[in-house]
Amino acid sequence: MSRLKRGNERVFIKIMIKEQISKRQILVTGAAGFIGWKTSEILLKKKKEVIGIDNLNDYYDVRLKKHRLNQLKKFPKFKFYKLDIEDFSSLRELFEKHKFYAIINLAARAGVRYSLDNPYIYISTNVNGTLNLLELCRQHKSKKFILASTSSLYAGQRMPFKEELAVNTPISPYAASKKAAEVLCYTYHYLYGIDITILRYFTVYGPAGRPDMSIFRFIKWIDEGKSVLVYGDGTQSRDFTYIEDIAKGTIKALKGAGFKIINLGGNKPYKLNYAIKIIEKYLGKKAKIKNLPFPKVDLKATWADITMARRTIGWYPNVKFEEGLKNTVEWYKKNKEWLKRIKV
Repeated sequence: MSRLKRGNERVFIKIMIKEQISKRQILVTGAAGFIGWKTSEILLKKKKEVIGIDNLNDYYDVRLKKHRLNQLKKFPKFKFYKLDIEDFSSLRELFEKHKFYAIINLAARAGVRYSLDNPYIYISTNVNGTLNLLELCRQHKSKKFILASTSSLYAGQRMPFKEELAVNTPISPYAASKKAAEVLCYTYHYLYGIDITILRYFTVYGPAGRPDMSIFRFIKWIDEGKSVLVYGDGTQSRDFTYIEDIAKGTIKALKGAGFKIINLGGNKPYKLNYAIKIIEKYLGKKAKIKNLPFPKVDLKATWADITMARRTIGWYPNVKFEEGLKNTVEWYKKNKEWLKRIKV
C-alpha cells in the first residue's frame, strides 16, 4: 500500500472514531432535578446527545421541575423519558433501546430532615435504584458511571473534609443511603472493572434551585415579608457551591478514573446569617428571622477540601458566593410571578 493510501486510511479511521464518539449517548438520571438539569444543559450545549429520565415525584413542587425540563426540550439532541430508577424492567428496556457511553446518576431522594419521616423511600431510590443502574451498566458494558453523593457523610469528621476520611457515622437515613450507594459502586468497580467516580456535593445553590433548600427559601420569605425560619442561631456554616460550577465539575468527572471519590465544594464555608445579610442587600428588604431548635440530623458546618478535584479532573469553583447569590436573586425577580405559587 502506498504512503498516500496509508495516510488517507488513517485519516478515514480517525474520522470514523470521532463520529462514533460524537454519537455516544449519555444517560442523565434525575434530569428534571436541579443538578441534573444544569448538567444536561451544559452537555447539550457541547453538542452531546443526552437521554434524560426522571420520575417527576412531588417531593417538592413539580412546576419547578417542569420549568427546568422545558428548557432542556429546546435542544434537538435531548430525549426525555418519565421513568423511575427503581423500575428495573423499564430501565432494562431503556438500555436495550439506547447505547449509553456513560451514566450520570443524579436521581435521588434528597433532604436530610424528610428522610426521618420516610426512610424507606430513601433506601428504595438511593440504594436499590443505584443497584439497578450499576447492574445494567455491567450488562450493557457502559464505560463510565458517576454517582452523586453528599457532604452529609462527613458528620463528626474534622474539617476541611477530605475524601480519605472514614465516613462510617451517618446521622440521617439520607446520609446512610448515600453511604450504601457508594459501597455498591466500589463493589461493581472491583468485580467488573466499571470506571466509577463518586462526587460528594456540598450545598448546591443557584437559579432554579430546590425550594426545600435554604437559599431559595430565604429569598422567597424575605421578599414576601414572611418569617425566615432558621434552625439554630444562624452561626452554622455551609460550603455553598454554585450550580454551574457543580455541573461543570460533574462533566469533567466523565474522564477515566478507575475508581475515585471527589469532593465538589466552594472551598469556603459561610454562615447562614451572612447569607441572609447578602440576600437582604440584593432584595432591598429586611428579614424577619425566627430561630427554631437545631435539628439532630443537621451538620453544624461543612467545608470541602478540593485538592483531589483540582489534581484529578482539573476542577475549581469559579463563582464567588456573593456573585452566585446575586445571580439567584436576579433569576427570582425575573420569574417572580410564577414562583409565587411554588411552596417552600
